Amino acid sequence: MAATAAETRVFLEVRRQLQSALLILGEPKEGGMPMDISIMPSSLQMKTPEGCTEIQLPAEVRLVPSSCRGLQFVPGDGLHLRLQAQAELGTKLISMFNQSSQAQECCTFYCQSCGEVIIKDRKLLRVLPLPSENWGALVGEWCCHPDPFANKPLHPQENDCFIGDSFFLVNLRTSLWQPRPELSPVEMCCVSSDNGCKLEPKANTKVICKRCKVMLGETVSSETTKFYMTEIIIQSSERSFPIIPRSRFVQSVITQCLVQLSSARSTFRFRIQGQDDKVFILLWLLNSDSLVIESLRNSKYIKKFPLLEDTLKADSSSAWSAVKVLYQPCIKSRNEKLVSLWESDISVHPLTLPSATCLELLLILSRSNANLPSSLRHMNSFQVAFLKM
Repeated sequence: MAATAAETRVFLEVRRQLQSALLILGEPKEGGMPMDISIMPSSLQMKTPEGCTEIQLPAEVRLVPSSCRGLQFVPGDGLHLRLQAQAELGTKLISMFNQSSQAQECCTFYCQSCGEVIIKDRKLLRVLPLPSENWGALVGEWCCHPDPFANKPLHPQENDCFIGDSFFLVNLRTSLWQPRPELSPVEMCCVSSDNGCKLEPKANTKVICKRCKVMLGETVSSETTKFYMTEIIIQSSERSFPIIPRSRFVQSVITQCLVQLSSARSTFRFRIQGQDDKVFILLWLLNSDSLVIESLRNSKYIKKFPLLEDTLKADSSSAWSAVKVLYQPCIKSRNEKLVSLWESDISVHPLTLPSATCLELLLILSRSNANLPSSLRHMNSFQVAFLKM
């Protein structure tokens, strides 16, 4: 097997609903070396004067060689072509909360980062989705009498769990372990008075893990706590804590949120913001039916981050389901005008996460973008990325 042939990069994106595929065969390391490429239904074969390399596609992927079209060579990328494809891959998502199987069961809430038990052996009798954030206004429009729900927030009872867009609401009145508010620097707020504005301590509602100090959520009232889905794993008490790489877990939770919201509310643009409403990322969902195959990726020149190391250990020719997104980073006052436009647009849905998780997601998106062939990294003014499901 020749070194040059072995280092040829293959990128394949299959659209399951469209039954089409984009195939990119990277340039050999040594430019100008002739290469014969053969495309077969279940494999790709590349021959050079130094040897032959054959890449077997996953069993669930089948190409139609006779449908090749749009053949072109892109400098710096390699050979681009499109063809028909079939892919039947059942998307196995990491379940955030299985309502049907875990309602009526005793459940344990874990910190996803370190496995610390947050709530132990809680029997949930009701697991209910919360209405949209504008439900109060809709009630006012449709009722011919005064709103019976006015000034009555939806708080869970002892054996309830309410599910929002990116969080759980749980009653902690009888929990064996009570999360405690963060004790680090007390925030100050400005309170108006007769003599002007004076600074007073601001209530700190953050809920942190006792072991790893990660922010898990916020206290909503004296009995109700909001836990963010990206920070908590809810598991049947009969099962042990599942060890899931952080990057994989964050991507799975975010993709579930994006797919569910886009399906339920026909919204495809999102503001990813921290718990203080500071916008970190503007995200545009393009499609959720992609199957991505990357083969023979050379990662030795890519700096490793602990958050992303699990992605580097993946099989070199594995296939994974993904959502394709456009994004704009908004940290350090970037894209302020665009953020202002999206904040005033009612079709853009806010998705609130802990600030640290917003930065983790931005790092994941940036890494995905950097790994794409250069011609696929940008679309108009946005950057392109894939999030694994």
